[in-house]
Amino acid sequence: MPIELDATDWRILKELQADGRMTNIALANRIGLSPPPCLRRVRALEEAGLITGYTALLDEVGLGFALTAFVMVRLHNQAETDLRTFENRVLSWPLVREAYMLSGESDFMLRCVARDLPEFQDFVLTGLTAAPNVASVKTFLTIQRTKRDPGVPIGGTESKGT
Repeated sequence: MPIELDATDWRILKELQADGRMTNIALANRIGLSPPPCLRRVRALEEAGLITGYTALLDEVGLGFALTAFVMVRLHNQAETDLRTFENRVLSWPLVREAYMLSGESDFMLRCVARDLPEFQDFVLTGLTAAPNVASVKTFLTIQRTKRDPGVPIGGTESKGT
């Protein structure tokens, strides 16, 4: 059963999405609640599965991962078992940071990070194109990131879950 969110819930989500590390006291002050009801609301949002975790955003380049690439993968077969088999293989590849099943010309889009072009080429040649059921692979190397805005767009006009 979907949870109905009020304006306070949306404010909590917006603040935590911007800074998931803030304390409950800081969050309560920002949204105008006392800490106990604020914490109850956060826990309810977590239990409802609307807050799925907390993470740190890392500087890939600063950590030595200078290459970001998107990879479009087309499979020979799209039967359910073939799709699941490929998904499970994707889960085992550390360079793949995000993966999406698609409709249309490609079956999957992967966002990959690597230290350099040789590391990425090795992954593509020995891992990805060698994987069973892979029909074609198209790679797109990024030049620069223009925007990084994780989460969902929360603008303050949300009501009743929309």
